[in-house]
Order: sequence, then C-alpha cells, then structure tokens
Amino acid sequence: MQNLSFFLDGQAIEIPCDGDERLLDVLRDRLGVIAAKNGCGTGACGSCTVLVDGKVRRACTLKVAKVAGKSVATVAGLPEPQASMVAACLAHGGAVQCGFCTPGIVVSAVALLLRTDEPDEAAVRKSLRGHICRCTGYARVVDGILDASRRLRAGEQPPPPPGSDAIGRPACRPSDLERARGRHLFVDDVRVDGQWFGAPVLARVPRARVLSLDPAPALAVEGVERVVTAADVPGERLVGMIHADWPMYTAVGETTRYVGDVLALVVARSRKAAREGAAAVAVELEELPPVTSPHDALAEGAPALHPGGNLLTNPVLERGQLEAARAISARVASDRFELPFVEHAFLEPESALAVPAAWSGPLPAPFPADVGGQVTVLAGTQGTFADRRQIASVLGLAPDDVRIVLLPPGGGFGGKEDLSVQHHAALAARLCGRPVNVTLTREESILTHPKRHAMRIEMGVGCDSEGNLTFCEARVTGDTGAYASMGGEVVERATVHATGPYRFEAVKLEGRTVYTNNPPAGAMRGFGVPQVAFAVEALIDRLADGSGIDRLEMRRRNGLRPGWLFATGQILEPDVRFVETLDAVQAAYDEATAAGKAVGIAAAIKNVGIGVGVPDVGRVRLEVHGGRVQVHSGAACMGQGIEQVLRNVVCGTLDLPAAAVDVCLGDTATTPEAGVTTASRQTYLTGGACLIAARELAEAAGAAGSLEALDGRAFPAEFGPATHAVASDELNPRTHVAFGFASQVVILDADGAIERIVTGVDAGQVVNPLGVLGQVEGGTAMGLGYALSEDLAVVGGVPGHTNMAKLGLPRATDVPPMEIHLLPGAPPGVGASGNPLGAKGVGEVSAIPTAPAVAAAYRSHTGRALTSLPLELKD
Repeated sequence: MQNLSFFLDGQAIEIPCDGDERLLDVLRDRLGVIAAKNGCGTGACGSCTVLVDGKVRRACTLKVAKVAGKSVATVAGLPEPQASMVAACLAHGGAVQCGFCTPGIVVSAVALLLRTDEPDEAAVRKSLRGHICRCTGYARVVDGILDASRRLRAGEQPPPPPGSDAIGRPACRPSDLERARGRHLFVDDVRVDGQWFGAPVLARVPRARVLSLDPAPALAVEGVERVVTAADVPGERLVGMIHADWPMYTAVGETTRYVGDVLALVVARSRKAAREGAAAVAVELEELPPVTSPHDALAEGAPALHPGGNLLTNPVLERGQLEAARAISARVASDRFELPFVEHAFLEPESALAVPAAWSGPLPAPFPADVGGQVTVLAGTQGTFADRRQIASVLGLAPDDVRIVLLPPGGGFGGKEDLSVQHHAALAARLCGRPVNVTLTREESILTHPKRHAMRIEMGVGCDSEGNLTFCEARVTGDTGAYASMGGEVVERATVHATGPYRFEAVKLEGRTVYTNNPPAGAMRGFGVPQVAFAVEALIDRLADGSGIDRLEMRRRNGLRPGWLFATGQILEPDVRFVETLDAVQAAYDEATAAGKAVGIAAAIKNVGIGVGVPDVGRVRLEVHGGRVQVHSGAACMGQGIEQVLRNVVCGTLDLPAAAVDVCLGDTATTPEAGVTTASRQTYLTGGACLIAARELAEAAGAAGSLEALDGRAFPAEFGPATHAVASDELNPRTHVAFGFASQVVILDADGAIERIVTGVDAGQVVNPLGVLGQVEGGTAMGLGYALSEDLAVVGGVPGHTNMAKLGLPRATDVPPMEIHLLPGAPPGVGASGNPLGAKGVGEVSAIPTAPAVAAAYRSHTGRALTSLPLELKD
C-alpha cells in the first residue's frame, strides 16, 4: 500500500491504495463515488466512463496507478455549461429510460463537445461507440446530444423537462435529470455503515455430483466471516416464480444442473475479501455427461434432470378441420427454424442489499424511515411481491415478516423476474445479524440468470388459390435449460401466437418445454413470440411469392380484424387495429419497392396482460396530503415508463401540475400489489386502475369543494378483467384481455446495408408519446441485434461468451434511422374488457417484427431463404 494523489472532480485526493487496484473500485468502494457505474468490468459497456486529463477512459479497466498526479472527472465534475446542457437535453428528449448507462454517455458527449462545438450525427454516433444502451435504441440519445450542441452555440439555457403531464402529452420523469447526472441510486450505490458483502461459489460445470465442500480455506482469508450453504437454509430451499424447482444452494450429495448453480455464499467485511474467499472454497465435483439439447433430453434412456422427467409442459391447441383445410390449399410452405439463446444484457448487474429485522443501526435513504421488525431487502426487481413470497419461504417466515423495497433497476427486459441474489442477501443478513450486499459480476450474471429461449420451430402453412390462408401446423420446442423459470409459460405463449396476426381456417399447434443442462431460459422481451414470428412471417412471404400476390397485400388480405377469431378461438374486439398498422407503413413500402430497393415486411401480434385464466390485476391507492396526491402501487418501473404513465393519468384527470403528484412504487409494506412488470401489462392494468381511482378522487374533490378538503383520504382501485385458459371448454374463450400490433418495413440500400426501418404501431391510447416512441425505438434496436448479431452460443452447457463485448449487442453506429407511426388511440372502454384508459402495452410488440423483416429484406436482396438467427448474410 502506498499513498496515491490525484484530483477527482476538482478536489485533491490522497489515498493509500494498491496501485494495481482498478480506478472504478477505488472510486466506488473507497471514495463513495456513485456517478461511475459498474456495468461489465471489461470496458465494454461504457457505464464507468470518466475523463482523465480530458481524455475518455473506462474506469473499470484502468489501474489506479495510471491516474497518479492526474485529473479525473466523473459526470459530477464535468465542465459547465456543457455538462448541464447535455444532461438536460437527454432528459428533455426522452433519452433516459433505466438511466444506468446515461452518466457515462454524458461524459463522452461532453468530451465530444469540448473537442468540437458543431458535431454532425456521424460524429456523435462514433463518440458513443464505446457505450451500450439496451433501452433506448440510441436515436433519442443522438438527438439529445445534437440538440445540446445547437443550444450551446445559440447561447440558450438548458431546456426544462417536458411537464405537461396529461394523457396523450409528452412528459419525462422528474428523476430523469438526476439519472443523467449520476445522482440516482441503484442498489449497489447504497452503503450502510457496518455492512458486509457476499460472493457466490458457482458450480461452473453443467452437470456434476457434489462430493464435498470445505469452507475452511475461505474462512482463513482475512475478512471472511461466514460461508453459507444449503444446510443453513431454514425454510424451503427450492424457489421459482411458477414452479419451485430451483435450489437456492445445491447441497453436498446432490447433482448440479447448470454452470450457474450456487454451492455456497461467502460473506466478508469487504467485497474483495468475499471474492477471494469464494475462490478459496474447496469443492470436489464428479463431472457427469451433460444433456445439452431437447432432442437428447427427450431421447429414450436420457437421465431425468428433474423428478418429473425432462418434459416440463406440452401445450397443444387445435381448432378447425386441419385435413380439410390442407386439402383446399393451393400452395403450402414449410420449413424448420432454429433460434439461439440470447442474453438480456441489462446494464445493471443483479444486486440486493438486505438488513436483518434486529438491526438497530442508522439506515440511509432510500431505506424507509420506518424499517424495523422485518427483514428488509433493497432490490432492483421486476416483482417485489413475488420476491417477498419466495424469500419468506426460504427464510421460513410469514410474508409480512419480509419487506421488499424497490430501487428501480438498470434494465430488466424479463431477466429480473426470477430471484437472483435477493434471497442470498436476505438469508446472509439474517444469519450474520447485519446488512449484507450481494452484487454479481457481469460474468456471474451471464452464467446464472435465465435467457431468451433457444427454440426449434417446425411449421407448415397453406393458402387457397385466392391467397386466403388455410392452415397452420407447428411444433415449437423450447430449451428451458436447467430450471423452469417462466419457460412453460413462454412456450405456451409462443405456441398460441404461432399463427401471427393472421386468420387461418384450421390450426394444430404443439409446444414442448424441455429441461436440459443449459442455462435456464425464461422471460425476455416478447416472451416467446419473436421466435415464432420469425417462422410464420417467412412462410407468409413464400406463400405470397408463390401465389403472385404482393407481400403486404397478402398480410392485409389475411390480417386479423374485429370479429375474427384468434388462434385460441377468441373473438377479437373492436380495439383490434392490425390492418391500420399496415396502412401506416404502406407508403414507405411502395416507395422503396418502386425504387427497386430490397424491402422486407413483417408484422406482429402480442397479448397484453398475462391472460390464459391467470388472475391478473393492477392496483393503485391515491392519497391526498397537503394538497398533493401520492400514487402508491406495487408496480415496478425499470425504465419502461409506468411511473410517468401514472403521473400523466392523475395530472390529466385532476388538472394538477406534475410537481403536485408523487409516485411511490414497489414497497411491499406501503403499496398495493400490482403484479410483476411483465407481459405488457402495467399500463393497461395498473394504468387503468389509476384512472378509476383518479376519477373517484376528482368526483370527491368536486363534491368537497377542493382537493385540500380531502386531506388524509385514500382512494384505492383495481382493474383486471378475467380471462379463460387456453384449454378452456368455452366455445370462444377470452384468453387475453387485449392485443397489441405492429407492422414493420426494412429497406436496404444498393450495397445491402439497412437504410431505414419504418414501423406502424397500435398501442391503443398513447398516454405518453415520449415514452412510447422510446419503447418502440429500443425494441426495434433489440430486434435488430436478434436478427444480425446476438447469439450466446451455449456449447456443452457453457455460455460461449461472458464478456459483454462479445455478445453482439448493437452500438450507436449499428442502428439505422427509424420512422415510427403511432396509430391514433381508440376510444377508452372499447371491447368487453372495458379498458378505462384505452391504452395497450408496447414494449414487447415493438421487438417482435424486426428480425423477420430484416430476414425478408435480405431474402429480397439475395434470393436466399434464411431460417436461423443471427442471419448468415454471406454465402
């Protein structure tokens, strides 16, 4: 250890440290600087970007010795007025979603504007090449930086955040500026005096018998206090959102099922000691041959990976007379499609900070002031109440003895629905009697959390001589990996959506959810529908080409309309406007086709809400305090926009300014349960409940003469129409409360590069256009990565890449211009659901049509049919 001096955000720093320490660790763990975020540890994501003597550097790969005597600037110490202007313009333009990547982006943007005061778009995109933003699709980030450049040249003041806050008007969260300036707290930014740290011991082999585990070498490491194993779990050791089949710890004598199985948790006084201790735990494994494909898992004689066998679910849906429909088919197209595992790549790694019930020490914000008597967990999760239920089970406690407090996570996309570290932190805190933080490295995150399902889809479709679709027959086989997660539900969703947004006279659809020794697969944006859309859209094109019918016209001819039947037999309601999304992209399609350009078109349908007979309710409680309204809901916001949706609804209904409305989300002790943030459900269900409550409050305020007269009153509401199961005996079951639709056109230039993407979206009533556009742009960028470059490449049960740089994630220079057309909102209350808000979720449907549209464009360009992802564009 030696004293090292440098300047940090303009202040002289002298600190004893090992020169080999990473600058990021010194900043965060030694100096308490949270503005630089720890996203990947390899310099790939850019979340830790700082300036060192004015040059852009990644703090996670820079040894602290390299900054001796130099000036280091985080986002908190950047030159003015550039820093304030860039942050304000990003917030103003809707470029801040989860916000985890934003402080690093601001650093690079300011560095660019210090070099040149008038950059063009290409220069801005190049300056962002070192950053990954998984939420926005980069378009609004680029526009925000260009806007900042213009305003600086004009001598203008930073723009205020848009705050009209009424239904249908653009607005951003009050916290967006704080996120951009690096002041927003994520879980690993929070420090409690006296807290310890936990680090997991992973199996790291896909299938092995655990022969022994000796904690002694770890306990000999200075600072290590405890090694937690399966023997320490006081309650149920198996967890799971739907199926409790995932052991919190794999015990000695048991067999691991994937590389991410946790064998132990080492708890230490420092993060460094915890990691050294985890590496020191002596584990003896007997490796066994892994089962790494559904085909092998279902083969006769395959080892049973779970007590019930390797077939988790097998949904089958049949409607109409398949053979009769096949007989009248003038043309048939069929093929087999292979889709890979895909990593969510949310920017914030999984993190939780737990405090035991008996802790009496001081707790900083964002811990509630009234913590006490409960195990309290700060978590960046998609479902606080689901976490509470499972953690209480693990601890052997009643749910009311556990409190989960949401810190909005740095991205999720479905990957933060399952428990990851929350239960480990909670148990360690209870055993050790003090706060414990468990935060995964990026490598651990990629090894452990569920992925997008790898799927094999065997599909055949037909049409008659007029181009009317006749039948669709499909078998969807999903590799759900080691544990169920949401796999059975994902494959069911894929199966019933295999027909796309089209009417077929007859369908026979089968799904198989299969256990293997691959990493688990579960929820990811689109929930199985991106996979089947890739298949059905390709076959629709083949039918169109074989029939001599224009591809867009083929979709228009067969596209779902009100009164028609969805694949499940559900009669579609008047809010279905799929054909109108085709109308929205028609001009771009016709123009590009007439110009002789290669054009691809694809469409998408996605259910809104969980549906299929599962109780699904959104809830809010409005409270009046001192002329202000507090909105309480258990919904989680991870950047997708539910916080601002609720604020818009209350402001618009009560004619209040944004500053008079506070939104409080995801505290299991103070907010009503509103379900997991998944399935495009929160705007529809919780937004609908909020409108019901706001109308009741407005009526009461009118009767009382003022809002102030209602001080202390609460107005709870819930909304959640019932649905039927897919296997219901109903003749026309209502399997989903609503559907969203999108159509997308991808246009290539003469060299085969994507020139632009044009999208038409039916999102129902648009509550916040800024949020909806950001979701469509981000979903399209994610779909683009799925099409062209993303593949986790699991080989022998082991992910091929645990470095974010190798995941094929789109960068700012990879995303083409986008043109988005939002359909005007249908009147609220349309359909049997009585949707009071008239809105539909859009985050998922926006990610579905891109991969098939890109594949179609390249088929037009090369003449080759492409049946796997990512696309092989070269011969």
